[in-house]
Amino acid sequence: MSTAADARARHPSARTPPAQATGARLFVALAFLIAVFNLLGLVMVMSASSVVALDDYGSSWYFVARQAAWAAAGTVALVVVARVDYHRWRRLSGPFVLVAVGLLGLVLVIGTGANGATRWIGVGPLTFQPSELAKLALVLWVADLLARRAAYMHNTRATLRPVIVVLAVMATLVMLQPNLGTTIVVAAIALTVCFVGGAPLGPLTRWATFGMGAAVALALAAPYRRARVLAFLDPWADPMDKGYQNIQSLVGLAEGGVAGKGLGAGTAKWGFLPYAHSDFIFAVIGEELGLVGAVAVVGLFVLLGVLGVRVALHAPDRFGLLLAVGVTAWFCVQAFVNIGAVIGILPITGVPLPFVSAGGSSLVFGMAGAGLLLSVARHATDRVLPPRAPGGRSR
Repeated sequence: MSTAADARARHPSARTPPAQATGARLFVALAFLIAVFNLLGLVMVMSASSVVALDDYGSSWYFVARQAAWAAAGTVALVVVARVDYHRWRRLSGPFVLVAVGLLGLVLVIGTGANGATRWIGVGPLTFQPSELAKLALVLWVADLLARRAAYMHNTRATLRPVIVVLAVMATLVMLQPNLGTTIVVAAIALTVCFVGGAPLGPLTRWATFGMGAAVALALAAPYRRARVLAFLDPWADPMDKGYQNIQSLVGLAEGGVAGKGLGAGTAKWGFLPYAHSDFIFAVIGEELGLVGAVAVVGLFVLLGVLGVRVALHAPDRFGLLLAVGVTAWFCVQAFVNIGAVIGILPITGVPLPFVSAGGSSLVFGMAGAGLLLSVARHATDRVLPPRAPGGRSR
């Protein structure tokens, strides 16, 4: 009697169904890209932090060793999340949001601060930023809500308003830290998922306009944020203080030229560029790897966006589509805000470059988010799932 194995042996092309082949290709491509990002991050953190680590801690390996440990923890998180069917994480979306909101409130009470901001919670070296958990929780919760209420997308009371309420609570708590950059990223995640989910464009546009106006008002309200905005507009007005970070970032990029000075040969990290291994690591990339390396990194994030959109379009259901869109928006918007600040087209907001900047919380929760994207990719189908129906209503 012929077996299934014999049939596959006689017809090699039938070994993997087209739907599974689509998911397998997307899964492998995403996994490889995430691995490239992590390797790039470890190499650049080592290069960008070696001088300050030697000066402050007596070892050039201090920051890269910590980053490697966080990368290992993030890899575990990615593997665990990716291996679990993403529908199971859906059941935890509500508790995740409650925990995230609770921790965002707790950090204001017992959190630890640095550079005028209170963003971390924990003991000793084991600290993390609840705002990073909030991004992950919000993606899950909004995707679940809009998937369950697909037939009511025209009713803003049932769909858009709950999202705005939860977003407003999270954004307020994050702004109290204060952290305007993360607030912008969180808002972009929620509004992007709502747009793709089919929320009416009129109310969505009004809320987005209100959010942008509030961001501008908040940026100008606090003296230190207003100084950042003014430094962004004219860094040379105060080149040794408020505009120093902007200028040194641009100097590092300019000195890299087309081909760069060579890996490890940059000078910006020798005390000239603050936060060279964290928020401004892209400037070190531009100096040491040149325009070619900088464009390559931007290209990697563009590729991440393309793969994320493909995963969303080939998701087997509406929840998978919205989840993939939310995670993709998270990574791409955050990369845009970070790189925009480094190259001088956006004000400095203190947002790390996903997977590349030094920082445990950003890396671990970012890897967990990538795990969700990989989980959706595992179940991708060959057909394309339309995100919106004609007329702006979700199918």
